[in-house]
Amino acid sequence: MEEEGPPHIEELQLAQQDSECMESPAPVENVFVDKKAVDKLTEGLLSHYLPDLQNSKRAMQELTQNQVILLDTLDQEVTKFRDCNALLDLNSLFTEAKVYHNKLVNIRKEMIMLHEKTTKLKKRALKLQQQKQKEALEKEQQREKELERERQLIAKPAKKS
Repeated sequence: MEEEGPPHIEELQLAQQDSECMESPAPVENVFVDKKAVDKLTEGLLSHYLPDLQNSKRAMQELTQNQVILLDTLDQEVTKFRDCNALLDLNSLFTEAKVYHNKLVNIRKEMIMLHEKTTKLKKRALKLQQQKQKEALEKEQQREKELERERQLIAKPAKKS
């Protein structure tokens, strides 16, 4: 600490240099300030504003922490919403797959039914064809019998003896 008394020569020189550095049109007065007075004024100013500034700093830190917590929470909520949307999409896909599966089952049943009908129709057509062939054969045999009978009925010339 410095002792009380007149300002030191160094302080006077500094004050003079400061005033010379400033370029102003008005004449410069040399002002002598006591270092103890400056220290006390600084200390008073700091003691007046420092608690409020420290409180503000704490409040800002708390707000920053709360903001980080809010951002994390918001990120988690966004992730939950994405998961829910993915589940909804998955559910709709399963529903759609079930619908298409039912359609395939119905098509398969229909194909089996059509196969059975075509098989029955083929059997019936074969029976009808066999029956027509049989009838045609019987007709042919009947015609041959009639022709043979007509031949036998035709008068034969008697043999000359």
